[in-house]
Amino acid sequence: MPSDTRGSYKNTMREYNKLVRDHIPEIIESSGKFCTTEILSAEDYLQMLDAKLDEELTEYHKDQNIEELADLLEVIRAVTVARGYSLEDLERVRAEKAAERGGFEKRIFLKEVYED
Repeated sequence: MPSDTRGSYKNTMREYNKLVRDHIPEIIESSGKFCTTEILSAEDYLQMLDAKLDEELTEYHKDQNIEELADLLEVIRAVTVARGYSLEDLERVRAEKAAERGGFEKRIFLKEVYED
């Protein structure tokens, strides 16, 4: 985009500096706005995914709705793949832990453990 056109956006520029979903730049531009992006290195991507996981968890704690849970799940899926695991690996490990230690369905709250 020519610098004089982009320059007209400077008065209303909002800085984000965060990882966003793949279609966000298209959505922004289809609304008549301009954005700048960059493709992250593998190392920076992992750091930003970890930050995104924290962000989405904070949003879930605030709103506690299914949309925030879906966002958390999407980031967990991305972290899994970015760290070299498959989604099948993730599900297998989850299922193994559930079989060995159980899930959380019984709502057990551990208060104390006594030893002799």
